[in-house]
Amino acid sequence: MPPRRSYDQYCSAARALDVVGDRWTLLIVRELLAGPRRYTDLHADLPGVSTDVLASRLKDMERDGLTTRRRLPPPGAAYVYELTARGRELLPVLQALGAWGEPELGERRPTDAVRAHWFALPLLRALEGEGLVEVRLDEGRFHVHAGATDGPVYGDGPAPADPDAVLTLDTPTCVALSRGDLPLTEAIRDGRVEVTGDSPLAKQLREA
Repeated sequence: MPPRRSYDQYCSAARALDVVGDRWTLLIVRELLAGPRRYTDLHADLPGVSTDVLASRLKDMERDGLTTRRRLPPPGAAYVYELTARGRELLPVLQALGAWGEPELGERRPTDAVRAHWFALPLLRALEGEGLVEVRLDEGRFHVHAGATDGPVYGDGPAPADPDAVLTLDTPTCVALSRGDLPLTEAIRDGRVEVTGDSPLAKQLREA
């Protein structure tokens, strides 16, 4: 592989951007925070990226120790990409970047793609406590692992096990939460988010 481009600056921020500053890299990390993904799944959930660029970024990320590639056992027998421990350390970086970018969201443009699970990271920022939370939106379902420090922090579709809490809300409310216009506690008190479940986390959310 060709050598990685570098800013050639003795600065930790510059060194970090040497690794993750290329277009699409951090969005690939966003997708892999959901756990192992096949190349075709990544391409489907990164609208706008070319196959050549995605393949190149994945090779760069594997070389830089952010991801690994492994083959699933039969009958799957497909290759999947997943984050290393070093790659998972980018979660707070993405969270901080997302919080900083909230004022940039504005209204959704006609050309803007959207996936239900893209709301997972802003929702994680609003959740306190630990537990499995299923989120039901007009546009689909996803689940988040609140307080997770290892492994996937969210996933597309219904929760893989009985969730500690279920949040039901419409897409405009989720967008308002993502933009920072509406705190989660206020949305729950106003009835814009319905919380169901008997776990301590569900009770904590209803009583906040």
